[in-house]
Amino acid sequence: MRAPVSIVIPTLNAAESLPATLGCLGEGLEAGLIRELILSDGGSSDGTTGLGDAAGALVVSGPAGRGGQLRRGADQAEGDWLLFLHADTCLGDGWTAALLAHLRDRDGQAGYFRLGFRASGLAPRIVAGWANWRSRAFGLPYGDQGLLISRSLYDSVGGFPDIPLMEDVALAQKLGGRLVALDARAWTSAERYQRDGWLRRGGRNLVTLTRYLLGADPARLRRGYERGGGG
Repeated sequence: MRAPVSIVIPTLNAAESLPATLGCLGEGLEAGLIRELILSDGGSSDGTTGLGDAAGALVVSGPAGRGGQLRRGADQAEGDWLLFLHADTCLGDGWTAALLAHLRDRDGQAGYFRLGFRASGLAPRIVAGWANWRSRAFGLPYGDQGLLISRSLYDSVGGFPDIPLMEDVALAQKLGGRLVALDARAWTSAERYQRDGWLRRGGRNLVTLTRYLLGADPARLRRGYERGGGG
């Protein structure tokens, strides 16, 4: 029986963060969970694709834009389950047990990890706590929390939309109540928060989410994100 999970990671000049992300996947390899690793690259000019090749990943190239990259990666995946991860997110120890439990008991639901930041202090705990509450209360986890979903469920809701921002929220909306928290943590980079300020970045992200839910154009939101205006 072949391993059930295809891991899809969108990348763009991620050579600095990618090794740690790949390193945490060793637990899944040892457990026989990982069927393949797919890097969906958006035109990296650093050593990202070389790292993917060295790790034995299938590297898929195309235009930059996370929604499109995730969609292209999923199109190439052969596993019965898809695990989408950001290139700066590391899964915490014991994540394989959480995945196995989900695969066994929750075939009709998608799963996401509880969020944590690779930073110390009160502010990271507050921001992560808000994100985890938002995910539980409204069923809106972000992509840095990972997403585990069966191929059949992913296809039935139409997969990720090819939009430049909020593709994670768009898919969560299509899933409705079929999203549950996995009993493990995803540790993501705090770089943007440390650069912009925890409360300032968190507030801007909330504004961006609200604008999207009210119908704002994702391309316009993306331009604001790139200027540091949220997302």
